[in-house]
Amino acid sequence: MSGPRPVSITLSVRQRGALEQLGRCQTASVRLARRVAVLLALADDPCLERVAAGQGLTRVSVRLWRDRWLAAADRLGGAEADGVSEPDLLVMIEAALDDAPRPGGPATFSPEQIVAIVALACEPPSKSGRPISHWTHAELADEVNKRRIAESISSRSVGRFLKGSGPSAAQEPLLAQRQPARSRGLSSAIDGGL
Repeated sequence: MSGPRPVSITLSVRQRGALEQLGRCQTASVRLARRVAVLLALADDPCLERVAAGQGLTRVSVRLWRDRWLAAADRLGGAEADGVSEPDLLVMIEAALDDAPRPGGPATFSPEQIVAIVALACEPPSKSGRPISHWTHAELADEVNKRRIAESISSRSVGRFLKGSGPSAAQEPLLAQRQPARSRGLSSAIDGGL
């Protein structure tokens, strides 16, 4: 039974050299090194199943990176024809193998703001001139807005930040508790079949 012919990728000598250099680079991310290995394997064997099995990946992952390379191939070939330098070619290849933008909007609060909010929650409310003994989410949000830690924040957002930084220790003991020793008489009566 035959299926469609596998789509092969063709690497120029410079592209193969750049990919091999990226694959050997000690500071390259694991993701980049894996993607480079996939492309080099696909250049030698266009069969997705064999490359996926050899790389320990799924067929879908191998196809994704093959298709991403094919989409960038014309741009890379054009840059090579224009005489792009080796460092610039490496940058272009890394950009082609970089993660695609993720969906969703940018974060509303920076990590520094979140840390400042959590630090404020650790302070006693009396230090901020609040006549309460414990912070509520509404009081914290009001104080964050008053101190201009954030332009505007709701009590719900404050609660989310504090919930996310809650205790990471288990609520129940992880080790078995020692049971009190039974009296010998009761123990032997139970063992004797009473």
